[in-house]
Amino acid sequence: MPKRIETGTVTSAASAKTRRVEIPRVVRHDKYGRIQHRRTVCHVHDEGEESQPGDTVEIVECRPRSRLKRWELVRVVAKSKAVDVASLRSGARATELRESAARAEEAAASGRRIAEEGTAT
Repeated sequence: MPKRIETGTVTSAASAKTRRVEIPRVVRHDKYGRIQHRRTVCHVHDEGEESQPGDTVEIVECRPRSRLKRWELVRVVAKSKAVDVASLRSGARATELRESAARAEEAAASGRRIAEEGTAT
């Protein structure tokens, strides 16, 4: 029997080499016909720890690795563009991000000034 391949979103990376992946699905209620959004939760083995929460990943069925892990990571389909909130909680990291944004803004402004001076002469 061939191994199943699924695509889902990483929701947790709390444990080492283990990711929690949710696979959304849409089903119709048998009696009432209402559309319901359900999800399947899979615990995935990520040997290289390549994925982070929010990433879209492709997983494949494998032999049981632990009590919950029955899937392996094949590849990261799309990286998350979300900001890591946990790293922003430390004041030093937040200050560092603000300073780097200010430097980038200043560099862009000085680049505009140089370009304006070049066209004025």
